[in-house]
Amino acid sequence: MKTLGLVGGMSWVSTAEYYRLANERVAERLGGLHSAPILMESVDFAEIEELKRADRWDEVGARLAGAAVRLEIAGAEVLVLCTNTMHHVADAIEAVTTVPFVHLADTTAYAVRAAGLQRVGLLGTLFTMEQAFYRDRVASHGLDVLVPDADDRAKVSDIIYDELCHDVVTDPSKAYYLDVVDRLVAAGAEGIILGCTEIELLIGADDLDVPAFPTTRLHVEAAVDLALG
Repeated sequence: MKTLGLVGGMSWVSTAEYYRLANERVAERLGGLHSAPILMESVDFAEIEELKRADRWDEVGARLAGAAVRLEIAGAEVLVLCTNTMHHVADAIEAVTTVPFVHLADTTAYAVRAAGLQRVGLLGTLFTMEQAFYRDRVASHGLDVLVPDADDRAKVSDIIYDELCHDVVTDPSKAYYLDVVDRLVAAGAEGIILGCTEIELLIGADDLDVPAFPTTRLHVEAAVDLALG
């Protein structure tokens, strides 16, 4: 199996989930005591968020691309950026690395298309829901992407940053998310993209009446499958 290189820390809760899922996928595929060969560089999320809020995306891209280069030099053969939001700078990483980079939005779109759906709702951070970098990448696969209204977008995002990134999961927040899902379905969504790793800790397929697309799990499965050839 090729070595995975994880660019993580955004948040640490999210990256821990990536690590767990990667090892579970390898064990599922290979059996026995097999686990995933992984290299990881974990950044300080507060510093990255500060740059993001200041719209200093060139610096965000440079930092994460630098992490990816160091992983490649150390022996990583497949690169994974362990965050939806920071795929805003995926191009910066791909520009300076030579090993395969698994793009999260593509793996999600492939799964939606494979399920035979056309229109999906997107939950994520405010930036992921409102900016074009993610929605347009998914839409480029021939899909329609719906997002919640402004008030719902703000609260969905606040729950991610104020609770889930701190490993806090509450029933009221889960109930709120499910209400938002109901509103997206009423607006025509045939499925829901869980477009932030931490969201997968709060709601999942068993909670929804329409198909759920857990982006982290899909991302990890694609990366591991590529690494296994």
